Amino acid sequence: MSFDEVLAQVTELLRREGRISYRALKRRFSLDDEYLTDLKAELIDAKRLATDENGIVLVWAGASPQIGTTEDPRGNSQVESGANLPATLSNEGERRQLTVMFCDLVGSTHLSELFDPEELRDLIRAYQQVCSRVIARFDGRIAKYLGDGLLAYFGYPRAHEDEAPRAVRAALGIVAAMGTLNAQVGRGRKAAISLKVRLGIHTGLVVVGEMGGGEFREQSAIVGETPNAAARVQEQAEPDCVVISAATYQLVRGLFVCESLGARPLKGISTPVVLYRVVRETEAHSRFDVAIQAGLMPLVGREHESGILFERWERARRSGYRKIPPCAGF
Repeated sequence: MSFDEVLAQVTELLRREGRISYRALKRRFSLDDEYLTDLKAELIDAKRLATDENGIVLVWAGASPQIGTTEDPRGNSQVESGANLPATLSNEGERRQLTVMFCDLVGSTHLSELFDPEELRDLIRAYQQVCSRVIARFDGRIAKYLGDGLLAYFGYPRAHEDEAPRAVRAALGIVAAMGTLNAQVGRGRKAAISLKVRLGIHTGLVVVGEMGGGEFREQSAIVGETPNAAARVQEQAEPDCVVISAATYQLVRGLFVCESLGARPLKGISTPVVLYRVVRETEAHSRFDVAIQAGLMPLVGREHESGILFERWERARRSGYRKIPPCAGF
């Protein structure tokens, strides 16, 4: 990760938790002393978002930590009563289309039987760090850690025109990274460790805004069916598989080889949803590459614009670019 990406993740972590030790930062983000010094200079001196406490702990100095939530994608409601909302809480929200990815660690209950709680904690943290690095590479944002699962947004706070492909590439990257992680954490152990994940992706409309009350507020809570649907899609995935909804498939078709799983009933969703298992990425790098393979549609009713293009093309050829072939049309 770049320095800016690490800085953004540390800022979000500190804002959410309020206090974090330097030792924990070094372990979570694999930082050396010089890197940590640069982060402290940026957060404490430049941005004035944090303060140092006895050279041991970094303390958030911005707004109150946002630790509230609206709804656990597993289906557990966690919204505070509306009667507790202060009058100053803004009712404004931003309507967005997001691609949401839900990732879950397979067999965590069995793992808890095999490992001491401290070892299990280190194992889950290593898995979370791997996921965080891959998601950050595609400019996604981890919204919540839910035990051994995590919820990630693609399209907020920064939007791109290819959020769905970014999410799918991140999901495939996480699956690939699990092999490396298993080799690392299994080094020196008698029995091999095989951590596996399930990933579900769904795209849809949400409203993003502040939720909660008092000290329990979340600035970027999302309301809508999309995160819950992503969690339900994940439940249909086999270990180390990526499953996407039909809504996401329409945005990545041609960029990935996908296998239809048919219409599946999802808990809490009134109608069955057509799902697809992502097999691999194709050689196409953009939707334009896909369109070329399928055949471009001719321009209709654009004679004036086409004439300008032809004229400019011929002018470029006459100006010395003799190797440019005559324009054969569209």
